[in-house]
Amino acid sequence: MEGNKKYKIGIVCYPTYGGSGVVATELGIALAEKGHEVHFISYSQPFRLDVFCENTFFHEVTVPDYPLFDYTPYELNLTSKLVDVVRHEGLNLLHVHYAIPHASAAIQAKLILETYGINIPIVTTLHGTDITLLGKDKSFKPVIEYAINKSDAVTAVSDDLIKETLSHFKINRNIEMIPNFIDSNLYSHLVDEKLRNKIANNEEKILIHISNFRKVKRVKDVVKIFNKVGEKIPSKLLMIGDGPERVKAERMCRKLRISNRVKFMGKLKSVEEFLSVSDLFLLPSETESFGLVALEAMASKVAVISTNSGGLPELNIEGVTGYLSEIGNVKQMSENAIQLLSDDNKLEQFKENAFNHSQKFDLPNILPLYEYLYEKLLTNKQ
Repeated sequence: MEGNKKYKIGIVCYPTYGGSGVVATELGIALAEKGHEVHFISYSQPFRLDVFCENTFFHEVTVPDYPLFDYTPYELNLTSKLVDVVRHEGLNLLHVHYAIPHASAAIQAKLILETYGINIPIVTTLHGTDITLLGKDKSFKPVIEYAINKSDAVTAVSDDLIKETLSHFKINRNIEMIPNFIDSNLYSHLVDEKLRNKIANNEEKILIHISNFRKVKRVKDVVKIFNKVGEKIPSKLLMIGDGPERVKAERMCRKLRISNRVKFMGKLKSVEEFLSVSDLFLLPSETESFGLVALEAMASKVAVISTNSGGLPELNIEGVTGYLSEIGNVKQMSENAIQLLSDDNKLEQFKENAFNHSQKFDLPNILPLYEYLYEKLLTNKQ
């Protein structure tokens, strides 16, 4: 930021394993490392904030169990906590990730804070599900529109998500595209041969899928693709994550008699070591607003087979870093995977291309975009 000004920034996010929580936490940590004071506000500590970081603070949103309510009023408790933290910690700006309930709670907190003579700018970052899933529920539409239009600045993680937002809602303001990012220092480019040998032998390729195993991720397509690949290429599949579709995927593996070649790893805090030994990342999702996990794979020198939905074509470059296919086109995705895994020279070139492209999304390239946005808002406020 100009003149090396340091600010007190509140970050509101989900603390879970999803991409939005990861990005919000990494952003906060990076801002803290540059000397800003960062206050995370959520219902539990973000899982990536599990080590001591100077200049970072965590404020838990507690939700008492009132017999009066059938459903826990989380948004009201979040609003009150935001008012409290802004007032007593002297925050300069709130950066909230997700329109509901975070942006809508922040807008209400802003109105309350004005009664105390405090005017705090709000930056809202849209990550996808708040638009593509909640946006299709008409009961949420007025709240999402209000939260976006009343924010002082709005960003989205891909051009496709901006397009989706503008098509679903009546938005009377600019939405700026600031893509998701990775810290390339976290990703190893050296293969851990000991780990790789535990998973596969020298003749086998390793395919990998990482997700929350929701229906939208189409994990059964992952199994189908791998089954077809396995008929031509000796290989193993790593399935990392957990969720409602995992049982169906496991049953399919048993039915296809490939369970001995598929490892379901469950939720892991760190996936980098498994990405470093993999050859091909499979992401046949119905929709991805950005595809952060694909970016993490690319940063680990892993080629990507994905659908062409959402923001994925902005990340996975057809014929360069991997291949894109229509949703549900298992045949084409399998053929592309077999073609790539059959040619070691081509596979190595795609891996190198994937790594090189991922560096455009490295944290040092993206962090200044947020800092400039903060600076602009805070300068205009004065």
